[in-house]
Amino acid sequence: MSSEAVLAALVLAKSAPTWLIVAIAGTANTAGSCVNWLLGLFVERFRHHKWFPVSPAQMTRAQAFYNRWGWPSLLLSWVPLIGDPLTLVAGLMRVPFWLFLPLVAFAKFARYGALVWIIS
Repeated sequence: MSSEAVLAALVLAKSAPTWLIVAIAGTANTAGSCVNWLLGLFVERFRHHKWFPVSPAQMTRAQAFYNRWGWPSLLLSWVPLIGDPLTLVAGLMRVPFWLFLPLVAFAKFARYGALVWIIS
């Protein structure tokens, strides 16, 4: 079950105050993105190992994307399928954590706030 479905079920069931549900979901999702950022900081040292799951061409493309769009692309970290790679690449590109955290937190909390607004 997706996080959106769980959020919707909790809000509709009125099992807790809506602000608390959004706060927990946003905080947990932001924390997961912080883990991705940390992984990105250290991933490059393993890129030459045979077991590394990303090809050099994929790494180059990801870095080129980030060089083109930069830190504003982190506002898309809420988007399924692209959000996690964006946060990983932000770590790889050494985006300062003081810049990373508020952008990603804003995107994650806005996502859940919008979902609650839609279902209410």
